[in-house]
Amino acid sequence: MKARITRGTTPIAVGLSAVLLAGCGSEQGDGAGSDSGRVVVGMSDEVLATDPADGYDPGSWLLFNNVFQSLMSFPKGSSTPQPEAAEKCGFKAGGSTVYTCTLRDGLKFSNGNAVTSEDVKFSFERALKIDSDSGPGPMLSTIDRIETPDDRTVVFRLKVPDATFPSKIASGAGSIVDHKEYDGDALRTDGKAVGSGPYKLDSFSEKEAVFSPNPEYKGTAGVRNGGVTLTFFHGDQKKLASALEQGGIDVAYRGLTAPDIEALQAASVSDKQEIKVVEGSSAEVQHLVFNMKDPVAGKLAVRKAMAHLIDRDALVRDIHRATASPLFSIVPAGVAGHNTAFFDRYGGRPQPDKARKALRSAGITDKVKLTLWSTPSRYGPATDPELRAIAKQLNDSGLFDATVESVEFEQYEKDIKAGKYGVYVKGWVPDYPDPDNFTAPFFGRNNVLGNNYDNQQITGRIIPETSAIADRAATGDKFEQLQNLVAEEIPVLPLWQGKQYAVANGQIAGLEWTLDESTVFRFWEIKKG
Repeated sequence: MKARITRGTTPIAVGLSAVLLAGCGSEQGDGAGSDSGRVVVGMSDEVLATDPADGYDPGSWLLFNNVFQSLMSFPKGSSTPQPEAAEKCGFKAGGSTVYTCTLRDGLKFSNGNAVTSEDVKFSFERALKIDSDSGPGPMLSTIDRIETPDDRTVVFRLKVPDATFPSKIASGAGSIVDHKEYDGDALRTDGKAVGSGPYKLDSFSEKEAVFSPNPEYKGTAGVRNGGVTLTFFHGDQKKLASALEQGGIDVAYRGLTAPDIEALQAASVSDKQEIKVVEGSSAEVQHLVFNMKDPVAGKLAVRKAMAHLIDRDALVRDIHRATASPLFSIVPAGVAGHNTAFFDRYGGRPQPDKARKALRSAGITDKVKLTLWSTPSRYGPATDPELRAIAKQLNDSGLFDATVESVEFEQYEKDIKAGKYGVYVKGWVPDYPDPDNFTAPFFGRNNVLGNNYDNQQITGRIIPETSAIADRAATGDKFEQLQNLVAEEIPVLPLWQGKQYAVANGQIAGLEWTLDESTVFRFWEIKKG
Protein backbone atom coordinates (compact mmCIF):
# COMPACT_ATOMS: atom_id res chain seq x y z
CA MET A 1 0.00 0.00 0.00
CA LYS A 2 5.15 8.78 -0.12
CA ALA A 3 6.36 15.16 -0.28
CA ARG A 4 7.72 17.71 1.17
CA ILE A 5 9.94 20.48 -0.08
CA THR A 6 12.88 18.79 1.62
CA ARG A 7 13.59 15.52 3.33
CA GLY A 8 13.66 15.67 7.14
CA THR A 9 15.48 18.78 8.28
CA THR A 10 15.44 18.46 12.04
CA PRO A 11 16.61 15.66 14.35
CA ILE A 12 13.97 14.09 16.62
CA ALA A 13 14.53 16.67 19.41
CA VAL A 14 16.76 16.75 22.50
CA GLY A 15 19.84 15.67 20.56
CA LEU A 16 18.72 12.18 19.59
CA SER A 17 21.48 10.17 17.99
CA ALA A 18 20.06 9.41 14.56
CA VAL A 19 21.86 7.05 12.20
CA LEU A 20 20.98 7.76 8.58
CA LEU A 21 20.96 5.18 5.80
CA ALA A 22 23.58 5.30 3.10
CA GLY A 23 24.52 2.71 0.54
CA CYS A 24 23.29 -0.81 -0.03
CA GLY A 25 24.51 -4.34 -0.51
CA SER A 26 23.74 -7.97 0.08
CA GLU A 27 25.46 -11.13 1.13
CA GLN A 28 24.80 -14.78 0.47
CA GLY A 29 22.90 -16.37 3.35
CA ASP A 30 23.42 -19.94 4.46
CA GLY A 31 20.45 -20.14 6.82
CA ALA A 32 22.58 -20.30 9.94
CA GLY A 33 22.35 -17.56 12.55
CA SER A 34 25.49 -16.14 14.10
CA ASP A 35 26.37 -16.74 17.72
CA SER A 36 24.91 -13.32 18.52
CA GLY A 37 22.11 -13.46 21.08
CA ARG A 38 18.35 -13.50 20.63
CA VAL A 39 16.88 -10.06 20.02
CA VAL A 40 13.59 -8.99 21.61
CA VAL A 41 11.68 -6.46 19.49
CA GLY A 42 8.62 -4.64 20.82
CA MET A 43 5.93 -3.27 18.54
CA SER A 44 2.59 -1.56 19.16
CA ASP A 45 1.19 -2.60 15.76
CA GLU A 46 -0.84 -5.77 15.46
CA VAL A 47 0.12 -8.70 13.25
CA LEU A 48 -3.29 -9.44 11.76
CA ALA A 49 -2.33 -12.49 9.69
CA THR A 50 0.31 -15.19 9.36
CA ASP A 51 -1.03 -16.26 5.95
CA PRO A 52 0.32 -14.08 3.09
CA ALA A 53 -2.92 -14.56 1.15
CA ASP A 54 -4.64 -12.47 3.82
CA GLY A 55 -2.56 -9.84 5.60
CA TYR A 56 -2.12 -6.39 4.06
CA ASP A 57 -1.06 -4.49 7.18
CA PRO A 58 2.47 -3.39 8.23
CA GLY A 59 2.66 -5.91 11.08
CA SER A 60 1.73 -8.87 8.91
CA TRP A 61 4.13 -7.86 6.16
CA LEU A 62 6.91 -7.64 8.74
CA LEU A 63 6.27 -11.33 9.45
CA PHE A 64 5.99 -12.23 5.75
CA ASN A 65 9.25 -10.48 4.82
CA ASN A 66 11.20 -12.51 7.36
CA VAL A 67 9.53 -15.95 7.12
CA PHE A 68 8.73 -16.20 3.41
CA GLN A 69 10.85 -15.73 0.32
CA SER A 70 9.77 -13.85 -2.77
CA LEU A 71 11.25 -14.30 -6.22
CA MET A 72 12.70 -10.79 -5.90
CA SER A 73 13.60 -8.65 -2.89
CA PHE A 74 14.77 -5.15 -2.07
CA PRO A 75 18.44 -4.96 -0.98
CA LYS A 76 19.14 -2.85 2.07
CA GLY A 77 19.16 0.83 1.19
CA SER A 78 17.86 0.28 -2.34
CA SER A 79 14.53 0.67 -4.11
CA THR A 80 15.55 -1.55 -7.04
CA PRO A 81 14.54 -5.21 -6.63
CA GLN A 82 17.10 -7.99 -7.02
CA PRO A 83 16.72 -11.79 -7.36
CA GLU A 84 16.07 -13.57 -4.04
CA ALA A 85 14.41 -16.98 -4.36
CA ALA A 86 15.09 -16.55 -8.06
CA GLU A 87 18.49 -16.91 -9.63
CA LYS A 88 17.40 -14.50 -12.34
CA CYS A 89 14.23 -12.78 -13.56
CA GLY A 90 13.41 -10.59 -16.51
CA PHE A 91 10.88 -9.40 -19.06
CA LYS A 92 10.85 -10.82 -22.54
CA ALA A 93 12.81 -8.50 -24.80
CA GLY A 94 10.79 -5.64 -26.20
CA GLY A 95 7.89 -5.69 -23.78
CA SER A 96 6.59 -5.86 -20.22
CA THR A 97 3.89 -8.52 -20.46
CA VAL A 98 5.94 -11.74 -20.20
CA TYR A 99 8.11 -12.09 -17.08
CA THR A 100 10.26 -15.19 -16.57
CA CYS A 101 12.09 -16.28 -13.42
CA THR A 102 14.49 -19.15 -12.81
CA LEU A 103 14.61 -20.41 -9.21
CA ARG A 104 17.84 -20.91 -7.31
CA ASP A 105 18.94 -24.51 -7.24
CA GLY A 106 18.34 -26.44 -4.01
CA LEU A 107 15.80 -24.15 -2.33
CA LYS A 108 13.90 -25.70 0.58
CA PHE A 109 11.10 -24.67 2.90
CA SER A 110 11.76 -24.70 6.64
CA ASN A 111 10.05 -28.13 6.83
CA GLY A 112 12.59 -29.58 4.39
CA ASN A 113 10.29 -29.73 1.35
CA ALA A 114 11.81 -28.57 -1.93
CA VAL A 115 10.73 -25.20 -3.34
CA THR A 116 9.69 -25.65 -6.97
CA SER A 117 7.98 -23.66 -9.67
CA GLU A 118 4.76 -25.46 -8.69
CA ASP A 119 4.89 -23.74 -5.28
CA VAL A 120 5.38 -20.34 -6.90
CA LYS A 121 2.44 -20.84 -9.26
CA PHE A 122 0.30 -22.18 -6.41
CA SER A 123 1.12 -19.22 -4.15
CA PHE A 124 0.07 -16.56 -6.65
CA GLU A 125 -3.00 -18.40 -7.91
CA ARG A 126 -4.07 -19.16 -4.33
CA ALA A 127 -3.92 -15.48 -3.30
CA LEU A 128 -5.94 -14.50 -6.36
CA LYS A 129 -8.50 -17.29 -5.90
CA ILE A 130 -9.08 -16.66 -2.19
CA ASP A 131 -9.24 -12.92 -2.93
CA SER A 132 -9.34 -11.89 0.72
CA ASP A 133 -10.60 -8.35 1.38
CA SER A 134 -7.38 -7.77 3.34
CA GLY A 135 -5.14 -9.73 0.97
CA PRO A 136 -2.67 -8.79 -1.79
CA GLY A 137 -5.02 -9.58 -4.69
CA PRO A 138 -5.14 -6.02 -6.12
CA MET A 139 -1.35 -6.00 -6.49
CA LEU A 140 -1.46 -9.22 -8.51
CA SER A 141 -4.42 -8.29 -10.70
CA THR A 142 -2.35 -7.89 -13.86
CA ILE A 143 -1.50 -11.62 -13.89
CA ASP A 144 -3.31 -13.45 -16.70
CA ARG A 145 -1.79 -16.90 -16.32
CA ILE A 146 1.32 -18.61 -14.94
CA GLU A 147 3.26 -21.35 -16.70
CA THR A 148 5.81 -23.78 -15.23
CA PRO A 149 7.74 -25.47 -18.05
CA ASP A 150 10.05 -27.17 -15.52
CA ASP A 151 10.68 -27.32 -11.77
CA ARG A 152 12.80 -24.19 -11.73
CA THR A 153 11.15 -21.96 -14.35
CA VAL A 154 8.11 -19.72 -13.84
CA VAL A 155 6.57 -17.66 -16.63
CA PHE A 156 4.09 -14.91 -15.77
CA ARG A 157 1.91 -13.76 -18.65
CA LEU A 158 0.34 -10.41 -17.81
CA LYS A 159 -2.95 -8.96 -19.04
CA VAL A 160 -1.43 -5.55 -19.66
CA PRO A 161 2.09 -4.11 -19.68
CA ASP A 162 3.23 -3.78 -16.06
CA ALA A 163 6.79 -2.62 -15.57
CA THR A 164 6.20 -2.45 -11.81
CA PHE A 165 5.62 -6.21 -11.61
CA PRO A 166 9.17 -6.97 -10.32
CA SER A 167 8.63 -4.52 -7.45
CA LYS A 168 5.20 -5.93 -6.65
CA ILE A 169 6.47 -9.50 -6.34
CA ALA A 170 9.46 -8.31 -4.27
CA SER A 171 6.99 -7.28 -1.58
CA GLY A 172 4.97 -9.39 0.84
CA ALA A 173 2.49 -9.96 -1.98
CA GLY A 174 5.05 -12.25 -3.60
CA SER A 175 5.48 -14.59 -0.63
CA ILE A 176 5.98 -18.23 -1.67
CA VAL A 177 4.20 -20.92 0.36
CA ASP A 178 4.47 -24.71 0.33
CA HIS A 179 1.62 -26.15 -1.74
CA LYS A 180 1.71 -29.26 0.46
CA GLU A 181 1.09 -27.19 3.61
CA TYR A 182 -1.56 -24.70 2.46
CA ASP A 183 -5.13 -25.14 1.27
CA GLY A 184 -5.59 -23.66 -2.18
CA ASP A 185 -9.15 -22.59 -1.42
CA ALA A 186 -9.03 -21.30 2.16
CA LEU A 187 -6.90 -19.20 4.49
CA ARG A 188 -4.72 -20.81 7.11
CA THR A 189 -6.09 -20.09 10.58
CA ASP A 190 -3.82 -22.07 12.93
CA GLY A 191 -1.30 -19.25 13.47
CA LYS A 192 1.48 -21.23 11.78
CA ALA A 193 3.60 -20.32 8.78
CA VAL A 194 5.88 -22.41 6.58
CA GLY A 195 8.20 -20.50 4.28
CA SER A 196 11.72 -20.57 2.88
CA GLY A 197 12.87 -17.21 4.23
CA PRO A 198 15.72 -16.40 6.64
CA TYR A 199 13.57 -17.26 9.68
CA LYS A 200 11.03 -19.86 10.68
CA LEU A 201 8.07 -19.04 12.89
CA ASP A 202 8.32 -21.18 16.03
CA SER A 203 5.19 -19.88 17.75
CA PHE A 204 2.58 -17.16 17.43
CA SER A 205 0.24 -15.95 20.19
CA GLU A 206 -1.54 -12.82 21.31
CA LYS A 207 1.51 -11.99 23.42
CA GLU A 208 4.39 -12.64 21.02
CA ALA A 209 5.78 -14.26 17.90
CA VAL A 210 8.99 -16.27 18.22
CA PHE A 211 11.37 -16.67 15.27
CA SER A 212 14.55 -18.68 14.86
CA PRO A 213 17.04 -18.81 11.96
CA ASN A 214 15.90 -21.14 9.21
CA PRO A 215 18.69 -23.70 8.60
CA GLU A 216 17.22 -24.49 5.18
CA TYR A 217 17.40 -20.89 3.94
CA LYS A 218 19.33 -20.11 0.77
CA GLY A 219 19.26 -16.52 -0.45
CA THR A 220 20.84 -13.08 -0.14
CA ALA A 221 20.33 -12.45 3.60
CA GLY A 222 23.06 -13.11 6.15
CA VAL A 223 21.50 -13.71 9.59
CA ARG A 224 23.40 -11.88 12.35
CA ASN A 225 21.47 -13.03 15.43
CA GLY A 226 20.32 -16.19 17.15
CA GLY A 227 16.63 -15.45 16.69
CA VAL A 228 14.02 -12.76 17.25
CA THR A 229 11.12 -12.53 19.68
CA LEU A 230 8.49 -10.03 18.56
CA THR A 231 6.52 -8.81 21.59
CA PHE A 232 3.12 -7.23 20.96
CA PHE A 233 1.94 -4.19 22.94
CA HIS A 234 -1.45 -3.84 21.19
CA GLY A 235 -1.35 -0.06 20.78
CA ASP A 236 -0.06 0.67 24.32
CA GLN A 237 2.77 3.10 23.53
CA LYS A 238 3.50 3.89 27.18
CA LYS A 239 3.94 0.22 28.02
CA LEU A 240 6.21 -0.20 25.00
CA ALA A 241 8.41 2.69 26.14
CA SER A 242 8.50 1.37 29.70
CA ALA A 243 9.55 -2.09 28.53
CA LEU A 244 12.53 -0.64 26.67
CA GLU A 245 13.56 1.56 29.58
CA GLN A 246 13.37 -1.35 32.03
CA GLY A 247 15.22 -3.78 29.77
CA GLY A 248 12.24 -6.01 28.92
CA ILE A 249 12.87 -5.52 25.21
CA ASP A 250 15.97 -4.65 23.18
CA VAL A 251 14.29 -2.68 20.38
CA ALA A 252 11.10 -0.62 20.15
CA TYR A 253 9.81 -0.43 16.57
CA ARG A 254 6.67 1.33 15.28
CA GLY A 255 4.59 2.90 18.01
CA LEU A 256 6.64 5.21 20.21
CA THR A 257 5.45 8.81 20.22
CA ALA A 258 7.89 11.70 19.98
CA PRO A 259 7.43 12.52 23.72
CA ASP A 260 8.15 8.87 24.57
CA ILE A 261 11.38 9.03 22.61
CA GLU A 262 12.40 12.25 24.34
CA ALA A 263 11.69 10.73 27.77
CA LEU A 264 13.74 7.62 26.95
CA GLN A 265 16.64 9.71 25.76
CA ALA A 266 16.53 11.82 28.92
CA ALA A 267 16.36 8.72 31.12
CA SER A 268 19.35 7.18 29.36
CA VAL A 269 21.40 10.29 30.11
CA SER A 270 20.43 10.41 33.79
CA ASP A 271 20.81 6.65 34.34
CA LYS A 272 23.98 6.42 32.22
CA GLN A 273 22.37 3.60 30.28
CA GLU A 274 22.65 4.10 26.55
CA ILE A 275 19.42 4.33 24.61
CA LYS A 276 19.92 5.13 20.95
CA VAL A 277 17.46 6.29 18.33
CA VAL A 278 18.13 5.02 14.83
CA GLU A 279 16.46 7.04 12.12
CA GLY A 280 15.97 5.99 8.53
CA SER A 281 14.20 7.24 5.47
CA SER A 282 10.56 6.40 4.97
CA ALA A 283 7.89 6.74 2.32
CA GLU A 284 4.94 6.50 4.73
CA VAL A 285 2.49 9.34 4.07
CA GLN A 286 -0.71 10.78 5.44
CA HIS A 287 -3.44 12.68 3.57
CA LEU A 288 -6.71 14.41 4.23
CA VAL A 289 -9.24 12.84 1.88
CA PHE A 290 -12.31 14.63 0.51
CA ASN A 291 -15.54 12.88 -0.46
CA MET A 292 -16.21 14.48 -3.82
CA LYS A 293 -19.97 13.87 -3.48
CA ASP A 294 -20.25 15.49 -0.05
CA PRO A 295 -22.39 18.67 -0.07
CA VAL A 296 -19.62 20.64 1.70
CA ALA A 297 -16.28 18.94 1.01
CA GLY A 298 -17.38 18.29 -2.56
CA LYS A 299 -17.09 22.01 -3.31
CA LEU A 300 -13.73 22.88 -4.87
CA ALA A 301 -13.74 26.29 -3.18
CA VAL A 302 -13.86 24.66 0.26
CA ARG A 303 -10.99 22.37 -0.60
CA LYS A 304 -8.94 25.26 -2.00
CA ALA A 305 -9.53 27.30 1.14
CA MET A 306 -8.32 24.43 3.29
CA ALA A 307 -5.25 24.02 1.08
CA HIS A 308 -4.42 27.69 1.66
CA LEU A 309 -4.91 27.46 5.45
CA ILE A 310 -3.35 24.22 6.71
CA ASP A 311 0.08 24.81 8.22
CA ARG A 312 2.06 21.61 7.75
CA ASP A 313 5.19 23.03 9.38
CA ALA A 314 3.23 23.67 12.57
CA LEU A 315 1.80 20.14 12.53
CA VAL A 316 5.26 18.65 12.17
CA ARG A 317 6.73 20.95 14.83
CA ASP A 318 3.97 20.81 17.44
CA ILE A 319 2.39 17.38 16.96
CA HIS A 320 4.97 15.15 15.33
CA ARG A 321 8.04 16.90 16.76
CA ALA A 322 10.08 16.44 13.59
CA THR A 323 9.37 12.70 13.27
CA ALA A 324 7.78 13.66 9.95
CA SER A 325 8.31 16.18 7.16
CA PRO A 326 5.71 18.44 5.48
CA LEU A 327 4.22 16.79 2.40
CA PHE A 328 3.38 18.89 -0.67
CA SER A 329 2.81 16.24 -3.33
CA ILE A 330 1.46 12.75 -3.89
CA VAL A 331 4.78 11.04 -4.70
CA PRO A 332 7.07 11.59 -1.71
CA ALA A 333 10.65 12.76 -1.59
CA GLY A 334 13.15 10.01 -2.28
CA VAL A 335 10.89 8.35 -4.85
CA ALA A 336 11.24 8.97 -8.59
CA GLY A 337 8.64 11.40 -9.89
CA HIS A 338 8.39 13.54 -6.75
CA ASN A 339 7.45 17.18 -7.25
CA THR A 340 6.05 20.00 -5.12
CA ALA A 341 2.70 20.56 -6.83
CA PHE A 342 0.75 21.64 -3.75
CA PHE A 343 3.49 23.99 -2.56
CA ASP A 344 3.70 25.58 -5.99
CA ARG A 345 -0.05 26.14 -6.16
CA TYR A 346 -0.99 26.90 -2.53
CA GLY A 347 2.28 27.87 -0.84
CA GLY A 348 3.95 26.57 2.26
CA ARG A 349 2.45 29.02 4.76
CA PRO A 350 -1.18 29.81 5.69
CA GLN A 351 -2.69 32.43 3.38
CA PRO A 352 -6.10 33.39 4.84
CA ASP A 353 -6.68 36.15 2.26
CA LYS A 354 -6.43 33.64 -0.59
CA ALA A 355 -8.64 31.21 1.33
CA ARG A 356 -11.28 33.91 1.79
CA LYS A 357 -11.09 34.84 -1.89
CA ALA A 358 -11.59 31.20 -2.93
CA LEU A 359 -14.74 30.95 -0.80
CA ARG A 360 -16.18 34.33 -1.74
CA SER A 361 -15.63 33.67 -5.45
CA ALA A 362 -17.89 30.63 -5.06
CA GLY A 363 -20.55 32.66 -3.24
CA ILE A 364 -19.72 31.18 0.18
CA THR A 365 -19.99 33.96 2.77
CA ASP A 366 -20.88 32.10 5.97
CA LYS A 367 -18.46 30.08 8.05
CA VAL A 368 -18.00 26.62 6.54
CA LYS A 369 -19.29 23.98 8.96
CA LEU A 370 -17.14 20.90 8.68
CA THR A 371 -16.38 17.69 10.59
CA LEU A 372 -12.92 16.18 10.30
CA TRP A 373 -13.12 12.41 10.85
CA SER A 374 -10.25 10.58 12.52
CA THR A 375 -9.42 7.14 13.88
CA PRO A 376 -7.36 6.94 17.09
CA SER A 377 -4.67 4.32 16.52
CA ARG A 378 -4.57 2.88 12.98
CA TYR A 379 -2.45 5.71 11.58
CA GLY A 380 -0.47 6.40 14.74
CA PRO A 381 -1.15 7.89 18.17
CA ALA A 382 -0.74 11.46 16.93
CA THR A 383 -3.65 11.26 14.47
CA ASP A 384 -6.40 12.62 16.75
CA PRO A 385 -4.25 15.51 18.09
CA GLU A 386 -3.23 16.31 14.54
CA LEU A 387 -6.83 16.56 13.33
CA ARG A 388 -7.70 18.77 16.30
CA ALA A 389 -4.77 21.04 15.41
CA ILE A 390 -5.98 21.25 11.81
CA ALA A 391 -9.48 22.14 12.99
CA LYS A 392 -8.01 24.93 15.12
CA GLN A 393 -5.99 26.26 12.18
CA LEU A 394 -9.14 26.38 10.07
CA ASN A 395 -11.21 27.99 12.81
CA ASP A 396 -8.57 30.58 13.65
CA SER A 397 -8.96 31.94 10.13
CA GLY A 398 -12.55 32.93 10.94
CA LEU A 399 -13.69 31.13 7.77
CA PHE A 400 -14.51 27.70 9.20
CA ASP A 401 -16.45 26.11 12.04
CA ALA A 402 -14.61 22.77 12.12
CA THR A 403 -14.93 19.97 14.67
CA VAL A 404 -13.26 16.57 15.02
CA GLU A 405 -14.81 13.15 15.55
CA SER A 406 -12.78 9.98 16.16
CA VAL A 407 -14.09 6.48 15.42
CA GLU A 408 -12.51 3.06 15.92
CA PHE A 409 -11.03 1.76 12.71
CA GLU A 410 -13.48 -1.02 11.89
CA GLN A 411 -16.47 1.33 12.05
CA TYR A 412 -14.43 4.09 10.41
CA GLU A 413 -13.86 1.97 7.30
CA LYS A 414 -17.53 0.99 7.13
CA ASP A 415 -18.61 4.63 7.35
CA ILE A 416 -16.18 5.70 4.62
CA LYS A 417 -17.48 2.97 2.35
CA ALA A 418 -21.03 4.15 3.05
CA GLY A 419 -20.10 7.73 2.12
CA LYS A 420 -20.89 9.14 5.57
CA TYR A 421 -17.78 11.33 5.91
CA GLY A 422 -16.95 14.49 4.02
CA VAL A 423 -13.34 14.86 5.19
CA TYR A 424 -11.28 12.07 6.71
CA VAL A 425 -7.69 11.00 7.21
CA LYS A 426 -5.88 8.17 5.47
CA GLY A 427 -2.34 6.91 6.05
CA TRP A 428 -0.36 4.87 3.55
CA VAL A 429 2.66 2.63 4.02
CA PRO A 430 3.87 1.71 0.54
CA ASP A 431 3.92 -1.84 -0.78
CA TYR A 432 6.95 -1.04 -2.93
CA PRO A 433 8.98 2.15 -3.49
CA ASP A 434 7.72 3.20 -6.93
CA PRO A 435 5.57 6.24 -7.82
CA ASP A 436 2.94 3.85 -9.16
CA ASN A 437 2.23 2.71 -5.60
CA PHE A 438 1.35 6.26 -4.53
CA THR A 439 -0.92 6.98 -7.46
CA ALA A 440 -2.71 3.91 -8.85
CA PRO A 441 -4.11 2.82 -5.44
CA PHE A 442 -5.41 6.37 -4.80
CA PHE A 443 -6.61 7.47 -8.22
CA GLY A 444 -6.95 4.31 -10.29
CA ARG A 445 -10.10 2.27 -10.75
CA ASN A 446 -11.51 0.78 -7.52
CA ASN A 447 -9.10 2.92 -5.49
CA VAL A 448 -8.59 2.51 -1.74
CA LEU A 449 -9.72 6.01 -0.77
CA GLY A 450 -13.44 5.55 -1.39
CA ASN A 451 -13.91 9.26 -2.10
CA ASN A 452 -15.74 9.14 -5.45
CA TYR A 453 -12.92 10.82 -7.36
CA ASP A 454 -12.55 9.93 -11.01
CA ASN A 455 -10.30 11.72 -13.49
CA GLN A 456 -10.27 9.89 -16.81
CA GLN A 457 -7.03 11.54 -17.87
CA ILE A 458 -5.40 9.87 -14.86
CA THR A 459 -7.17 6.50 -14.91
CA GLY A 460 -7.46 6.10 -18.66
CA ARG A 461 -4.13 7.45 -19.84
CA ILE A 462 -1.43 8.37 -17.31
CA ILE A 463 -1.60 5.30 -15.05
CA PRO A 464 -1.70 2.76 -17.93
CA GLU A 465 1.07 4.57 -19.80
CA THR A 466 3.42 4.77 -16.80
CA SER A 467 2.79 1.13 -15.95
CA ALA A 468 4.19 0.14 -19.35
CA ILE A 469 7.48 2.06 -19.06
CA ALA A 470 10.29 -0.30 -18.07
CA ASP A 471 12.74 2.53 -17.30
CA ARG A 472 11.08 3.83 -14.15
CA ALA A 473 13.24 6.96 -14.13
CA ALA A 474 11.65 7.89 -17.47
CA THR A 475 8.17 8.18 -15.93
CA GLY A 476 8.89 11.46 -14.16
CA ASP A 477 7.14 13.82 -16.58
CA LYS A 478 3.92 11.78 -16.58
CA PHE A 479 3.83 11.49 -12.79
CA GLU A 480 4.45 15.23 -12.54
CA GLN A 481 1.45 15.80 -14.79
CA LEU A 482 -0.68 13.51 -12.60
CA GLN A 483 0.34 15.32 -9.42
CA ASN A 484 -0.40 18.70 -10.97
CA LEU A 485 -3.91 17.52 -11.89
CA VAL A 486 -4.48 16.28 -8.35
CA ALA A 487 -3.24 19.59 -6.90
CA GLU A 488 -5.67 21.42 -9.16
CA GLU A 489 -8.72 19.31 -8.22
CA ILE A 490 -7.71 18.42 -4.61
CA PRO A 491 -9.41 15.06 -4.02
CA VAL A 492 -6.76 14.65 -1.31
CA LEU A 493 -4.55 17.08 0.58
CA PRO A 494 -1.09 15.71 1.45
CA LEU A 495 -0.05 16.42 5.04
CA TRP A 496 3.22 14.72 5.91
CA GLN A 497 5.81 12.11 5.04
CA GLY A 498 7.02 10.09 8.00
CA LYS A 499 10.45 9.11 9.12
CA GLN A 500 11.11 5.57 10.24
CA TYR A 501 12.83 5.10 13.54
CA ALA A 502 13.61 2.44 16.07
CA VAL A 503 14.83 2.91 19.62
CA ALA A 504 17.23 0.38 21.09
CA ASN A 505 19.59 -0.31 23.94
CA GLY A 506 23.32 0.12 23.45
CA GLN A 507 23.98 -3.56 22.71
CA ILE A 508 22.06 -3.50 19.45
CA ALA A 509 23.71 -2.89 16.07
CA GLY A 510 22.53 -3.00 12.46
CA LEU A 511 19.19 -1.22 12.79
CA GLU A 512 20.22 1.37 10.22
CA TRP A 513 19.84 -1.35 7.56
CA THR A 514 16.25 -2.13 8.54
CA LEU A 515 14.78 1.33 7.89
CA ASP A 516 14.38 2.54 4.31
CA GLU A 517 11.75 3.31 1.66
CA SER A 518 11.16 -0.39 0.96
CA THR A 519 9.59 -0.65 4.47
CA VAL A 520 11.21 -4.08 4.90
CA PHE A 521 12.21 -4.50 8.56
CA ARG A 522 15.08 -6.95 8.12
CA PHE A 523 15.40 -9.07 11.26
CA TRP A 524 18.60 -10.59 9.90
CA GLU A 525 20.48 -7.28 9.97
CA ILE A 526 20.05 -6.84 13.74
CA LYS A 527 22.89 -7.95 15.99
CA LYS A 528 23.00 -8.06 19.78
CA GLY A 529 26.19 -7.85 21.79
